[in-house]
Amino acid sequence: MLVNPYLNFNGNTEEVFNFYKSVFGGEFAAIMRYKDLPAGENLEDGCAEGVKNEDGDKIMHIALNIGSTILMGTDVPANMEAVKFGTNLSLCISTDNRAAADEFFAGLSKDGTVEMPMQDTFWGDYYGMLTDKYATQWMISFNAAFQGKNEPSK
Repeated sequence: MLVNPYLNFNGNTEEVFNFYKSVFGGEFAAIMRYKDLPAGENLEDGCAEGVKNEDGDKIMHIALNIGSTILMGTDVPANMEAVKFGTNLSLCISTDNRAAADEFFAGLSKDGTVEMPMQDTFWGDYYGMLTDKYATQWMISFNAAFQGKNEPSK
């Protein structure tokens, strides 16, 4: 099972995901705009119902491959409640090596807030926490035993 995080923004999703792409590399697996909705599509039960023309260029769905996960996001259209950023979500990136941890931490923390610099911890990870310039909280870690996987390497 994979858990792929989905982020909602108030109109700057494209900017945010281009920033994340500049840090992590990779290509967008999908980019869909509200104006690209097929004509006559039944949207009565969906969030795209009532999308205004001025939202046409905003991102309906975007996906960026990062390692074995996909980071996804959307611009919340004007007909829905605006996003309220809070402290209820952190994205945890487990890297394959210390250098990658440092690279991602440096890239994401640019113009953001470092909560805990990268450091060796008592639980065995090389770890740091930050909030990026778009108010997304990140935890970056490397553990040699796990090598970026969800279980120890054999």
